[in-house]
Amino acid sequence: MTEFADIRRQMIIAFHEIPGIGWHAIQKAVNHQFWHKRSWSLEDLLAIGMHKSQALAAAERYEQKPWILTEDPPEAIAKAGAVTLTPFDREYPQLLRETPQPPWVLYAKGNLELLKRPAVAVVGTRVPTAYGRHAAAALAEELAAAGITVVSGLAKGIDSRAHEAALYGAGGTIAVLPTPIDSCYPSENLPLFRKIAERGLLLSETPIGTKLHPGQFPQRNRIIAGLTVGTVVVEGAMRSGSLITAQHASDMSREIFAIPGPITSPKSEGPNGLIKRGEAKLVSCAKDIVDELHWLPAALQAMGMPDKSKEPDRTANGAALTDEESKLLGYLQEQPLSINELHELTAIPFGHLNALLLNLCIKRKVELQPGSIYMAL
Repeated sequence: MTEFADIRRQMIIAFHEIPGIGWHAIQKAVNHQFWHKRSWSLEDLLAIGMHKSQALAAAERYEQKPWILTEDPPEAIAKAGAVTLTPFDREYPQLLRETPQPPWVLYAKGNLELLKRPAVAVVGTRVPTAYGRHAAAALAEELAAAGITVVSGLAKGIDSRAHEAALYGAGGTIAVLPTPIDSCYPSENLPLFRKIAERGLLLSETPIGTKLHPGQFPQRNRIIAGLTVGTVVVEGAMRSGSLITAQHASDMSREIFAIPGPITSPKSEGPNGLIKRGEAKLVSCAKDIVDELHWLPAALQAMGMPDKSKEPDRTANGAALTDEESKLLGYLQEQPLSINELHELTAIPFGHLNALLLNLCIKRKVELQPGSIYMAL
């Protein structure tokens, strides 16, 4: 990296990390090639069109620590084991660079190679039904097995299921955070957060030390849409965050897909409404998405990935399901059931049935709920 590029990066990162300095203010500094100035004053900032409050904050920060002396990466970023990416860096994702307001700085931790892969967003409600959980996990697993990176927001519910299902696939998963790169929200997802840092990629636009506030969620959603060639809505109400992500995708001329749900379920109002209005294409598996994106198989093959979309890998953690396990899973995908109800439906002896259900739990296909109720994931 040249000295010129280093100085440009340092200026952008320094402005980005000053509270109150927004996207447009940094755009003005970039348009005026402000990195050429070895020093600058309040008057310089006002001259390029910054608001006075922004200029005062920047000038005060500069006096404390001139941006040209900023470490790259900054100390806090290095301590978090992360790196910074700006639109002028080769590693910065091209699709995101093409959006109307690409983030000036991305904080990244994990496998940057995932930014080069074709990616699809899988988003939905934080409180999904058993059907929604299964649909999100099945789709994400198929996409990742085909070499497509699954992007989501690390929220509870659909996001978490999608990340978990894609994590060990060839395509992997990217989690876009509303929080700084060194913190996890919600806290209950900390184990998943750490796994993604190790095997996938964490991304954030938020400087370290910034407190969480509601405005960071729609900002996060725009990055999810911008990173991907298409967004899949699994479950969500009419005004849910997942529909905000879909709207961002539409504004960016990206594809929108939706998995239909029961007409009686409030959780399916969002995706069903998108399909009904013709704003989203109905999908039920990864093959539907690949068929719609005609260029995708060739792109995956060029990256050395076999086209698995036509024969999705329906294994779990490397272990295929037996016929009996598949039969049990089929019942549980329709509704949660107790072991007694499963015994009545299948006539499988209790001892053997217990063993089969334990195997399905180990393979992360079902989950034991309070009251000895088994539920498909």
